[in-house]
Amino acid sequence: MTEAPRAVDDFGPDHDAIIVGAGFGGMGAAIALKRLGLDDLAILEREDDLGGTWHVNHYPGLAVDIASVTYSYSFEPNPYWSRLFAPGAELKRYAEHVADKYDLRRHMRFDTVVERAEWDDDGRFWTAFTADGRRVTGRYLLTATGFLSQPHIPDFEGIETFAGKIIHTTDWEDGYDFAGKRAAVIGTGATAVQLIPEIAKRSDALTVFQRTPIWVVPKVDLPIPGPVQSLFAKVPVTQKAARLANSSLLELLMVLGVLRFKQAKPGNKGAALLAKAHLRVQVRDRGTREALTPTYDFGCKRPTFSNTYFAAFNKPNVTLETSSIVRFEPDGIVTADGAKTVVDTLVLATGFNLWEVNFPAFQIVGRDGRDLGKWWRDGRFQAYEGVTMPKFPNLLSLNSPYSYSGLSYFTTIESQMRHISRLFGEMDRTGTDTFEVTEDANERFLNRVTDNLRSSVFYAGDCSGSRSYYFNQHGEATLLRPNSTPATLHEMSTFPLADYTYRSA
Repeated sequence: MTEAPRAVDDFGPDHDAIIVGAGFGGMGAAIALKRLGLDDLAILEREDDLGGTWHVNHYPGLAVDIASVTYSYSFEPNPYWSRLFAPGAELKRYAEHVADKYDLRRHMRFDTVVERAEWDDDGRFWTAFTADGRRVTGRYLLTATGFLSQPHIPDFEGIETFAGKIIHTTDWEDGYDFAGKRAAVIGTGATAVQLIPEIAKRSDALTVFQRTPIWVVPKVDLPIPGPVQSLFAKVPVTQKAARLANSSLLELLMVLGVLRFKQAKPGNKGAALLAKAHLRVQVRDRGTREALTPTYDFGCKRPTFSNTYFAAFNKPNVTLETSSIVRFEPDGIVTADGAKTVVDTLVLATGFNLWEVNFPAFQIVGRDGRDLGKWWRDGRFQAYEGVTMPKFPNLLSLNSPYSYSGLSYFTTIESQMRHISRLFGEMDRTGTDTFEVTEDANERFLNRVTDNLRSSVFYAGDCSGSRSYYFNQHGEATLLRPNSTPATLHEMSTFPLADYTYRSA
């Protein structure tokens, strides 16, 4: 859109709501608002298409690490997944299907980078300022910028002198051929677990630089036959049953293995034993097995599923390097033990920067000039029910502290959709258009989740050395909501309406 915005003083804000992000979170928020009758939406997306992480990422081996029947909207099942763990391209197509079915594309503006947003307390609206100098105004602001949206680029000494090819996993060069290459991958997180076996198939030599090993459990991944897909399509209750079964298993892993570590330590130890057995079966060399075995408790950082990652280290062309990187030279990498690895292709699977630049992903200034990022970093990371903060009226921050629920991101999305529906329903009932969570309600929620987390593996277990993104710079594990999925969904549908103040002109 190129038309000039309306004059706010004369006609009100440009839109009912501004949604920043056109991934699954932003689309879920838009669907919730449209169901409530708010149809004038501006969905601002910095990339050139929708889909969020499933548009940005397209490296070899990309797939969901949660079974597809669970990693999708419960109200919009896809009966045609090709595998139990669908490849990334199918998630991209699923996102496109959702956008078309729920008429979301007409609200989307691509290549639009939001740099900051400010609240106008007199007019009761938000103004989003974009990198191209535009201003977009809306009564409500919803940030859906994703938890893993700001790539971490390591600042190794001399990396600017490296003469070879550098590829970051979030900026993959499609068609790049590793044949004949001496490659290096830095990082062993979930992305690297998927990517390393693919590079190992093609490269002459692959060195994996590991700082922290990751817990990996077997991946029960099978093709979904055509007759089963047809059954899911014709008898939807069968797919609902499959979703329930898979969700229940994930819930047991999350609650017993991570959130209730103190009460159910054997469950956590059992998960660790499964991962160790998987490692022992797949890796022949004892020294390599020891290097790939985490020293921290299962669940301190997000575990992943794979049947091919460990096996890649049996290949004669694959080397695991655990000595820390000291510097880069034009033709390779020098480690702390003085050894030099000659490299011509460097792959950065170095993860994302959550706490320094992602919370929030751009500057947000609320009532009385409160800067959200500064408030979080100077004090404590906090958000009532994982979505709202005091002095930020009409703001729903969908990627916030204590917002991630369960192991599937769609659990988080759908719980937030419930919160939106209840909150906006109350405004409709009372004839108001402005909400703000109270300081008291926010403090009570923060105290409750902090107390609940004392039983989790993050505080009752041993997470030293995990270097987990679950922990912020203050050493607090403030990403996950310490509830079971059913409890979270119930709370988001029944939170006390008096926890908010409401007003109108």
